[in-house]
Amino acid sequence: MKVIEQEIHSLKNSISEMWALVHQQLYNAGEAMLTGDKELAYKVISRERRVNAFELKIDSDCEDIIALYAPVAIDLRFVLAMYKINTNLERLGDFAESIARFAGNLPEGEPIDPQLVKETRVEEMLSELLSMISLTKEAFEKESSEIASRIFLKDNLIDEINHNSTAIIAKYIEEHKGSALAGLYMAGVIRKMERFGDHCTNIAEELIFYLDAKVMKHMGKTEQ
Repeated sequence: MKVIEQEIHSLKNSISEMWALVHQQLYNAGEAMLTGDKELAYKVISRERRVNAFELKIDSDCEDIIALYAPVAIDLRFVLAMYKINTNLERLGDFAESIARFAGNLPEGEPIDPQLVKETRVEEMLSELLSMISLTKEAFEKESSEIASRIFLKDNLIDEINHNSTAIIAKYIEEHKGSALAGLYMAGVIRKMERFGDHCTNIAEELIFYLDAKVMKHMGKTEQ
């Protein structure tokens, strides 16, 4: 095996590990939010340092491969795509940490009102996001642009839930004056989750660029 092939294989493994960590971070943050589990929330917050450490290592590895081996064609596309995917994964880690911080700020032993959870469809949103990050990882590991392209439809559902949540939360706050803070927190979390979906879409675009040499950016979701 050539040295560049070994370096690319090692980079693939590092990205895969980071992907799995970010998936676990979102899962734990979501559980902490829905159950009011502060210990789990603090675990997510403390593990964010590992996500950041991965980002720095992968950035450095990408730069080294370009500087030392001058990759071309698909190898170059791979390294450029991993460089950008790495940034998006780090942002996903940030959003998971933000959701965990929200869970940590909830009053002791008081998870979010199940009525608000149901009406905003936040559990469905969380499930879709976990599915999106799993699908992007599967597309990466199987080198499948067809799997990657499924992300765009899923993001449309995330956008729809986000769009509908504003009026639902406003009505909830109006009817539950004592829970206004929880309503505002929920609005913030849903916004973070919508951005999480956008970053999954960015990752899918980078995978398609690497696999098919096709630029998907700025095409608009309906064209994708």
